[in-house]
Amino acid sequence: MTTLNETHDPARKSWVETANAATTDFPIQNLPFGVFTAPGRDARGGVAIGDMIFDIKAAHQAGLFSSAAAEAATAASLPALNQFMAMAPAQISNLRRELSDLLRADGPQRARVEKIAGDLLVPIKDATMKLPVHIGGFTDFFTSLDHVTRATRVLRPDAPIPPSFKHLPMAYNGRASSVVVSGAPVIRPQGQQGRKDGGSAFAASRMLDYELEVGIYVGAGNELGHPISLSAARDQIFGLCLLNDWSARDIQRFESFPLGPFLGKCFCTSVSPWIVTTEALAPFRVPARPRSADDPPLHDHLSDALDQAEGGFDVSLTAALETSTMRTRGQAPARITRTNLNALYWSCAQMVTHHASNGCNLGPGDLLGTGTLSGPSDESRACMLELTTGGKQALTLPNGEIRNWLEDGDALVLNARCSRDGYASIGFGECRAEVLPALA
Repeated sequence: MTTLNETHDPARKSWVETANAATTDFPIQNLPFGVFTAPGRDARGGVAIGDMIFDIKAAHQAGLFSSAAAEAATAASLPALNQFMAMAPAQISNLRRELSDLLRADGPQRARVEKIAGDLLVPIKDATMKLPVHIGGFTDFFTSLDHVTRATRVLRPDAPIPPSFKHLPMAYNGRASSVVVSGAPVIRPQGQQGRKDGGSAFAASRMLDYELEVGIYVGAGNELGHPISLSAARDQIFGLCLLNDWSARDIQRFESFPLGPFLGKCFCTSVSPWIVTTEALAPFRVPARPRSADDPPLHDHLSDALDQAEGGFDVSLTAALETSTMRTRGQAPARITRTNLNALYWSCAQMVTHHASNGCNLGPGDLLGTGTLSGPSDESRACMLELTTGGKQALTLPNGEIRNWLEDGDALVLNARCSRDGYASIGFGECRAEVLPALA
């Protein structure tokens, strides 16, 4: 378990002035990892600091890292971060500590680093962000009790919540090849949908939806046949990102029983480009969601006192909808969801342990989705399915537009932020995608 250290000190400031703004997502206490390209620079790893990217490859070539961090710096300089994420947590932490020292205002190498700042810093606005890893596998979970309760009520009003929900973290295997980075559009999918006469029709989805989720990136992983204990799972989580699990509800509804979602989900999943490490998130750990007295007891492999005590994360999450009309008029996106990662019924570590409990092998850079992060309040409904009661009650936006489902030209913008008294607030950067019409 990552503990607090000097990199979390709220008094620590950076010589990159924009990193010291109270509103920045990327103060020196964060330093999320990502992969970018920029003019004159091939794809490589970097960390976000204020409105800049610190180029790890350029810093390594300039000899700024000690021998203790050199191997990690080499791995973090690559066009995908899988090799870096496979390293021991201590190696990852050591590189992050040296990056913090290089960027802090009173750092021992400040004069040397600032002298070559033009080689080391790239404005985020001038960079093109890439998927930070090669995603070998993507699994999406179903772990919000509030979401499963509301979704079941809409989709199958007479059915109870799935009987296994409170026994294990439910999930399905998604499609890694259709995971895209923020900014990439989502093309409205086509597929078979049920008709009232009992037949089916092949057409563009009319019930396109978003799902506000958090993505969990696996670190070193495990060998095939070797489970991951809950106590070990915490160190298997490299970091978190924002995730939008796009859903075509009409396609999904027709195909899902009895084997679950397939084409209604696998057409696109959007993720934010920056991975916020579990070390950066250490100040924002909270107890896992408490279980009710009448909930079934946890099996031993999913029960751990430390995970119950601090297995959750206090991450405030929002989803905003920007219509094409809003863009034309210069209006800000309208927030339609505000929720929190601590709404999860199952912890992130429990998801990892359950996934590997049968010996399934997870690899560095594998991606797990938490599932829709709805909470108990109306404002915490984290998808259109819940917001419009399955399209029956239209959502009215501040400019008077209404939506039952997402329309072509709509863009979803996800954001997240962690705040706690006595610590610097950190953010995730946005996850954004615009809906384009179905292909003819």
